[in-house]
Amino acid sequence: MLRQRFAGFALAVALVAASLASPVTTPAAITANDSRKAAPDFTLADSKGAPVRLSGYKGRVVLLDFWATWCGGCKVEIPWYMEFQNKYEDRGFVVIGVSMDEDGWKSVRPFLEEHKLNYPVVIGSQEVAELYGGITSMPMTLLIDRDGKIADLHVGMVEKAAFEGEIQALLQDGAKNSAK
Repeated sequence: MLRQRFAGFALAVALVAASLASPVTTPAAITANDSRKAAPDFTLADSKGAPVRLSGYKGRVVLLDFWATWCGGCKVEIPWYMEFQNKYEDRGFVVIGVSMDEDGWKSVRPFLEEHKLNYPVVIGSQEVAELYGGITSMPMTLLIDRDGKIADLHVGMVEKAAFEGEIQALLQDGAKNSAK
C-alpha cells in the first residue's frame, strides 16, 4: 500500500522534474536557532537488532534520511551520505538511515550487503513516519542540530554541495556553542 502510494507520487514527481531544467533542487536555508522544533524521538532496531535511539545522538549533528531500496533518488544520495559520514564523523556528525521499505529487512539486508553503508540503518514504521508529519515522498532528509532540533527538512533529492554546506554550518555552529 505504502509502496503503491509512493510509486504514484514518484511518477508525478518525475513528470514535474522532467519539465524543469534540473531535477535536483537546492535545500532551503537552515532554520534559525530560535525557530527550530525538537526532532521527535524514536527507537528502532538496526540490522543486528541493536536499538538506535535518535535522542542518543544529542550533541551530534544528525542527517536523518528516510529512504527505500526502490527509490532512485535515494540510491543517488546514499553514496554522498556515506562520504559525509567519513568526512565529518570526527567533528560530531552522524547519518542515520530509516528505510521505509514495506517488506523491511527482506529488501534492506541484501541492499546493505551490496552497498556496505557505513552508518546505522533502521526499518521505519508508520508510527515514526507520522511523527515526522507523514512521509509523502522519498528521499526525505532532515538535518538535526546538536540540541536535537530540526535545522532543515528537505523532500526530494538535494544538491550535494549545498547540503554539505549546511552540514558544515551546523558543525561550525555547534563548535562555537560548545566553546562558550
